[in-house]
Amino acid sequence: MKGNFSACLEVVLHHEGGWSDHKDDPGGATMKGITLTTYSNFLGRPATKDELRSISDEHVEAIYRRHYWDRIAGDGLPDGLDLSVFDMAINAGVSRAGRMLQEIVGSQIDGSIGKKTLAAVAEQDTLSLIRQYAEERRRFYKSLKTFDVFGRGWLRRVDEVEAKAKDMAERFT
Repeated sequence: MKGNFSACLEVVLHHEGGWSDHKDDPGGATMKGITLTTYSNFLGRPATKDELRSISDEHVEAIYRRHYWDRIAGDGLPDGLDLSVFDMAINAGVSRAGRMLQEIVGSQIDGSIGKKTLAAVAEQDTLSLIRQYAEERRRFYKSLKTFDVFGRGWLRRVDEVEAKAKDMAERFT
């Protein structure tokens, strides 16, 4: 919902943590969940790992708002569902997060959350959508070949995001 970006970003950053360069992570080196490729694209030039390690909070916020929140129409999603979709977009891609939501609400599946998807969302119960979305996330993660390495953390993240999303949704019901 409009005005939730900062609260949602705080939850995401809790889960994304700091520096990571795990050999089995297909995203490669990340800082606060931002990959070297994403930071390079943001800067308009190749970034180094050292630059990524020292990314400013202003750059982190700008990247998350422009490349994730705005692209999932975060300001148009209901409280709580905005967090769920935002977190998935960051963890598994904007298009995948959008397709997952569209499948749940029964709108055209193209990965781009627009007016038709938002209208379909508005016709449904937010708490139910949050539960369904979390369950779809769990199914997705369990299907990945790296689940044995990262699965416990992913499932814990989904559980925590789902709980926080429900709290956010219930504040306004």
